[in-house]
Amino acid sequence: MTNMLQDIAPYKLDNHYDPEKRPDENSFIIAFRGSLREREILIKTGSEEGSFLIPRLSDFAHADDNKSISCEIGTDNLVYAFSIDEERFFLSIDQELTSDCFADEGGKGTLVYRKFLELRKENLKPRHYVFAIYTAFHLYEWYDTSRFCGKCGSSNKHDDNERALVCPKCGNRIYPRINPAVIIGVTDKETNKLILTKYRTGFGQNALVAGFTEIGETLEETVKREVMEEVGLEVTNIRYYKSQPWGMASDILSGFYCDVAGDKEIRMDESELKYAEWVSPEDIVLQVPDYSLTNEMMRVYKEKGYAGTV
Repeated sequence: MTNMLQDIAPYKLDNHYDPEKRPDENSFIIAFRGSLREREILIKTGSEEGSFLIPRLSDFAHADDNKSISCEIGTDNLVYAFSIDEERFFLSIDQELTSDCFADEGGKGTLVYRKFLELRKENLKPRHYVFAIYTAFHLYEWYDTSRFCGKCGSSNKHDDNERALVCPKCGNRIYPRINPAVIIGVTDKETNKLILTKYRTGFGQNALVAGFTEIGETLEETVKREVMEEVGLEVTNIRYYKSQPWGMASDILSGFYCDVAGDKEIRMDESELKYAEWVSPEDIVLQVPDYSLTNEMMRVYKEKGYAGTV
């Protein structure tokens, strides 16, 4: 079975925050620019189709190295994000890197900005670098939207000991936001079918019923509510499958399968969905790329049917 986004073995993510770590020439620099929906990421084109590289600090011009280039990447604006094995990744914060900041590539690839949301339509490789940029995006969005204190409006400061932002005026402390959400495979044991959906706007491929957990809800209650809201069905026999961090939307996704109870006629929420149907395993069309928990749950059903969900 194809691995999900976070399944990067034999590589291993170390997300322990260490404010003392500083970048060297081999450190990876992850830089975003633009507004939320138009956010772009700076990447280096790879030598093979579908491949890419994350630029290292050595890929950027330095004023000391070339007096004709005025841009020097500010290392004080590079925040340690995480490591994968021995490779360190830093986020570029509060500085926009233009083409003047790029050192001579020497035929080793080109630094380009790509729209981040468009990357999810491609099977990029290496996979552990894809996971790195998704995770970095989660952190970047938190830093970008948490510049000011939500209580008094003062500018927040980085904490010296942990991944947190602290208001120097009122002491309010905030941590990276993680949104709990559920992915739901609604099954019919009698007909061996699964409900597939398609959103009315945005992501255009097959999906499953999904939604965010609301205040005061358990995950199981979220499953029942979302199925009723999106396809008008009651469910039972809710069983947990797997989870997935999804930096694209700052989510932690929890996957569940459940059985339809009683009436099986779908009553679709047309404001959110344009398609919702019972589908046999052999007719399931999977997503491209194949990173997501949703896709893995659909693949399980395509290959094993109802028997694979219990």
